[in-house]
Amino acid sequence: MNPATALATVLVDELLRCGMTDAVLAPGSRSAPLALALQDAEDAGRVRLHVRIDERSASFLGLGLAKRSGRPVVIVCTSGTAAANFHPAVVEAHESGVPLIVITADRPPELRETGANQTIDQVKLYGTAVRWSTEIGVPENRPGMVAYWRSLVSRTWGLAQAPVPGPVHLNAAFREPLIPDGDESWCEPLDGDVTGAWTKVRAATPGSVLHVPPTRRGVLVVGDGAANVKRYVAAASMAGWPVLAEPNGNARYGDHALSSHHFLLGVPEFVERHRPEVVVTLGKPGLSRPLLSLLRRAEEHIVLAPDLAHWPDPVRSATQVAPEVEIPVVSGDDAWLKSWRAADLAAAAAVDEVLDAVPEVSEPRLARDLVAGLPGGSLLFTAASMPIRDLDQVMRPRRGIRIMANRGASGIDGLVSTAIGAALAHSGRSFALLGDLAFLHDQNGLIIGPRDRRPDLTIVVVNNRGGGIFSLLPQAALRGPFERVFGTPHQVDLEAVAAAHGVPYRLLDAPGDLPKAMAGEGLQIVEARTDRNANAVLHAEMRKAAHAAVRATLA
Repeated sequence: MNPATALATVLVDELLRCGMTDAVLAPGSRSAPLALALQDAEDAGRVRLHVRIDERSASFLGLGLAKRSGRPVVIVCTSGTAAANFHPAVVEAHESGVPLIVITADRPPELRETGANQTIDQVKLYGTAVRWSTEIGVPENRPGMVAYWRSLVSRTWGLAQAPVPGPVHLNAAFREPLIPDGDESWCEPLDGDVTGAWTKVRAATPGSVLHVPPTRRGVLVVGDGAANVKRYVAAASMAGWPVLAEPNGNARYGDHALSSHHFLLGVPEFVERHRPEVVVTLGKPGLSRPLLSLLRRAEEHIVLAPDLAHWPDPVRSATQVAPEVEIPVVSGDDAWLKSWRAADLAAAAAVDEVLDAVPEVSEPRLARDLVAGLPGGSLLFTAASMPIRDLDQVMRPRRGIRIMANRGASGIDGLVSTAIGAALAHSGRSFALLGDLAFLHDQNGLIIGPRDRRPDLTIVVVNNRGGGIFSLLPQAALRGPFERVFGTPHQVDLEAVAAAHGVPYRLLDAPGDLPKAMAGEGLQIVEARTDRNANAVLHAEMRKAAHAAVRATLA
């Protein structure tokens, strides 16, 4: 057996022993040993292999699979710029805490820095965006290699999950021949320990519990990537605290969850009367500037962080950081919670009135109605720019759904592929809410081979022919250059894009047609055409009405 085949065989076998269930492959020559080993594993029913021709789409597909399943997913590519195209997804996985194992095939050292074709410097290619990066070394037919390879994979698997999940990079240099040569002999058995993976990696022992002083005037904030959500939402409810949850924190449910905190915290009079004594934060908040301002003004801001080496504190207001917090039950007057809820209900009603008065399809109403109409058990993946912010402002509390977004680095790239990957890992129906630029940025994600699995995914595309979020930012005042360098208008026919990929398409003509559009199955695209200027006006009207309603509750 040639060394390249031996190394690939052992790497794939040990990954399977560790628990690998999904692998994503972008085809290439130098990665042939890994591709063949993965194909053999799929033929044996040991792994689900997903093949994509575009490395960027492949990597975001793996990201979606890992993000939804919570298990490490392996992504494999050949050498050169193929490996560079993994970088955006690696960055997102790093910022989001998604367990991704990146294996890049490489040329052996003697071909580097020689002008050899498809050869770049891949050593630590992803810099600080990975938890760990190592070069496996060119495989050799000598005793001790199998133990080294298996222990290396076990360490990789463990580091992708603990203490904080994230991407890990293995650079595998292969010399030719790259395909099996018919000789099955090797200097030592390729089998590992039959009882399991080479090395058992266990999660770190949790630290001591931080006990929060008893208070009714507390607030629980839940952002992206939050862990132990149900436990802390229940504790906050028992303590009489309002829960301010961003949609992708998946804690916006129950009687204590608010839906309009963005508007409440934009009213100075309300903020002055509702200064919490303590704020406990789960995950990484960052959608709403008023919410970040609340964190900045908090007397006591406790951040829950499973990994005490990294914790989210975007406004640098944390007073304490702990891996576990005990929120005590407090009996007595519930005026604190009632005041929050009264203002929240008033603001939500005012916003609904504004939205329902518009006969055309609008972006915030689409977000509100979409999430309200999702079947139980559904997954909703949203773009990290305007769609997730619309949800944050108009989504009403509800149970039974899962909301995800690539908010680690909040990039525009790879969203179609991530949504497809998440849908493939999800056991129920899946939906995606994307802007037109995000959709067009990852058209390649719609390229799915005839032998690959297709998701049950409805992609709702808000087409305002440009970058809608900039119309709500200070850049909108720059009338001259705005359209060219911020609005970035396009003339792409989304129906033609769908037809080119053989994906069913539907145009959403009116708000009331949404339930019918959501009823389809399989991969489909629903286009909702809106106007950026009208959207900016609508958001201003929502804010004005909500603020007036909040002030009325304070009178």
